[in-house]
This record gives sequence, C-alpha cells and structure tokens, in this order.
Amino acid sequence: MKDLYTVQEFSKLSGVETTTLRYWDDIGLFSPLKRNPENNYRYYSLSQMLALNFVTTLSDLEFPLKTIAELRKQRDPKNILSMLGKKEKQMDKEMRQLQQRYAIIHARRELINFGVKMDETKIEVAERGEMEIILWPPNEYNEGDTFVEPLANFVRSSGDFQINLSFPVGGYYESMDSFMANPKLPERFFSIDPIGRQRRREGKYLIGYTRGDYAEMGDLPARMASYAQENSLEVFGPVYTIYLLDEICTHDPSNYLAQSCVAISQRRNRDRRHNAIDTRPNPVERRRKERRQD
Repeated sequence: MKDLYTVQEFSKLSGVETTTLRYWDDIGLFSPLKRNPENNYRYYSLSQMLALNFVTTLSDLEFPLKTIAELRKQRDPKNILSMLGKKEKQMDKEMRQLQQRYAIIHARRELINFGVKMDETKIEVAERGEMEIILWPPNEYNEGDTFVEPLANFVRSSGDFQINLSFPVGGYYESMDSFMANPKLPERFFSIDPIGRQRRREGKYLIGYTRGDYAEMGDLPARMASYAQENSLEVFGPVYTIYLLDEICTHDPSNYLAQSCVAISQRRNRDRRHNAIDTRPNPVERRRKERRQD
C-alpha cells in the first residue's frame, strides 16, 4: 500500500469525483494531507478515508456544506442526533409531497390513456373497480347559477377541507333521475384522491361518453336511459361524471371528453320467465290421459 495518493488515485479509491475533492479543498471542508510545494499537487492518505466518510455521508443526505463544516468542528452524538432528527422530519414531508405528486400523475395518466382510445358516442356496460374519492359538500345554486359559482366558492375554501385540487374533479348526481333533470348542475363535486374516505364501489356500470365543454352533456343522459330501457337494465345509486380529457391535455374545450357511469343490475322480465315455463303435461299425466282415451 502506498503512503500517499494523488487526487486522481484517491478519487478512484473513494468514489468521489476529482472536481468535488478539489472544490471541498478550496472551501476548507476536506483538504489533502500534503501539497507538493513545487507544483501544488494534492496528496491524500488512506487514514483520511474516515474523515471523508463523515463528509460524504452527510453530503449524500443533502446537508448543506456549511452545516457539514460546522458539525465537523463540533461533532458529538447530541449534535448529530439533533441534525438527523430535523432532516428526518424534512424528508417525511418531502416523501408525502412526492407520494401525492405521484398519485396525481398516476390518476391523470390513467384517465388520459383511457380517453384517447374512447369513442364519444359509445354506450357500454362494463365492470369497474373500486375508486377512492373525496365527496365535496352539497352544491348550493341561486337562480341563474351554473356549476361554476358553487365550484368557485368551494375552491376558495378548499384549504379548510385539505383537498388537493390538482387531482381530477368530477360531478356527482344523487340518482339517474337528477342526472337527467339537471345534467349541467351536479348536486356535488368529487375528486379522485387515494386518501378519500368515500368510494365508488366496484361492480357493473352503465357507462356513456360525450365530448364538449364542462357540463355540456348534450344528449348523453337520454342515450344512457334509452340503452338501459332497451337492454332491460335497472340503474341505481349515484351517477359519477369525470372528464377523461380536460384542460390539462387539450386547449380546446370542445375536445374535452366526459365519462358518466351509474351502477346497474339486470331487470327481471317476469313475462319472459313465464313464457319460458314448459306447459306440456308431465309423462305420468300424459299416460293417464292416453289410458282414459283407450
């Protein structure tokens, strides 16, 4: 083993870039053991690896270099424990923020991926998984209001409810009847949020699509009701309307794509069930009738 190593050699041994070693030397954070007075070359010893580990460990944890320099001179378990505790709390907050950003990206990507493949004229029956939502307070409409007024009122106070408005927001209708009566005026809003305490249950749903600006449902409610009637479907529960494509991915409101869904069950057709019953006499009764005829 050599006694002294050049900056290039010490860089290979330690895994720290030469530029970083030189910079740390220039600011007095970590300096070489010796310098050649003739050419000013830096020389390091293996014994400095322990001192370097202190610097690299705290640097990897993203402590400011100034803080590392101060701790280097006043190093003891209490100081280190205090600094690590503060960093841990900071990282907890950052991880929660990162998880929330990831959830927003995941929710947006899922809706957009689905929306770009969908035909806006389609009506279908499909299974849908459980979806966590935050159901907002009931909307209050004054005469002449659109959905914008209650939405704006809520946005102003959304911080009180700890709701992140970056998650997709949809319209909630208590029933298919209210959806058909006032499709432009949802009774409540909801946001797709993994921390939501409410859920849209998994199950089979009647699903319809329409293209256009917010609350412009067009003939979608009528098309969904007609499809249910023609296919003997019984709708129940609330109607959820969510925009698969919105201002996040298109600047033209006429290209927004809404999806509305309501839970269904197969309606029992008593007439069909009655007609399907075999009304012919059973074999025993048939033989008795034949003997009486003989």
